[in-house]
Amino acid sequence: MKTYDLTVIGAGIIGAACAEAAAGAGLRVAIIESGVIGGGSTAAAMGHLVAMDEDPAELALSTYSLRLWDAYAELPEAEFSRCGTLWVARDEREMASIPAKIARLAAAGLQAHAIDAKELYRREPELASGMAGGMLAPAEAVVYPPRMARYLVARACENGAQLFAGRRAVALTDGGVTLDDSSRFAGPVLVATGCALQELVPELPMRSRKGQLVITDRYPGLVRHQLLELGYADSAHGNADSSVAFNVQPRPTGQLLIGSSREFDKGDRNISGALLRSMLDRAFAFLPMLRDLQAIRVWTGLRPTTPDGRPYLGALPHHRHTWVAAGHEGLGITMALGSARLLMDLMLGRAPAIDANPYAPARVLA
Repeated sequence: MKTYDLTVIGAGIIGAACAEAAAGAGLRVAIIESGVIGGGSTAAAMGHLVAMDEDPAELALSTYSLRLWDAYAELPEAEFSRCGTLWVARDEREMASIPAKIARLAAAGLQAHAIDAKELYRREPELASGMAGGMLAPAEAVVYPPRMARYLVARACENGAQLFAGRRAVALTDGGVTLDDSSRFAGPVLVATGCALQELVPELPMRSRKGQLVITDRYPGLVRHQLLELGYADSAHGNADSSVAFNVQPRPTGQLLIGSSREFDKGDRNISGALLRSMLDRAFAFLPMLRDLQAIRVWTGLRPTTPDGRPYLGALPHHRHTWVAAGHEGLGITMALGSARLLMDLMLGRAPAIDANPYAPARVLA
């Protein structure tokens, strides 16, 4: 039996960030990953670093984490692009919602400002005619998630962590974990396995929410900001079986990444043709020129979703020395660094920078 200060199960962006933070704090860390580092939900993510303001707890964790991401702005592995986020308003009703959004972001220390139609088209001339204006969050950015996950794991290993690649955790034990080769690790365990959480922690509810993405050939400068419709949160936070929303992101390569769709309880990774068409039609309604571009790849991914939309971050009740970090839905990349720092504070008995109670796994076990 091997003993570690922390065994991290899962090396997506969440597990990778937690392992890096733990090793950086001087803990002896083991990382268990059955597949490719960053190869699950992380590989399918758009990589946006964006603050969603509808839920105070979501905003608090997003804001905290966004500040930590600034440290990686010059890191080549992150492929960090501070393109800013431009929220597009289709009409005056949507424009009327912007002051409240700006106020919520400002209260969290984030900058955003309204722009009128003239400024909107100056910044993004390819948008469909008739838009009313929008809101610009200039400091927001995008990164390339799988490469960043690999970097964080490498950093953890440089600080003494051990990576057990190709090994799968099959059972939590009293104060440890058993792997598929019958080896046992003793010591605190952090489960960061996303949609697969219930394989080890069946008492925590989790639903898979499939999404689809399309990436184009290279068209540098055609879109300058990450673009989202102001109604995006209705899709992200809604409970409909399926939904689509406009989200287009310029990559540093000159490619355009087109989203987004959401589909509950579809555990397969097959393309959902009708929903893909609906997603693209939504994108064409905002950016008609997309119809003329060459798409080179379509893929799917699964978002881990909790009943209340907030991630599980904290100790697992009734399990000695067992912790959980999972369920970030579409904000796992944004929240990764903040989630890791918050967990380290809780594990090491330090006062966390933000209130950890809204994310405690115990909230769904009462």
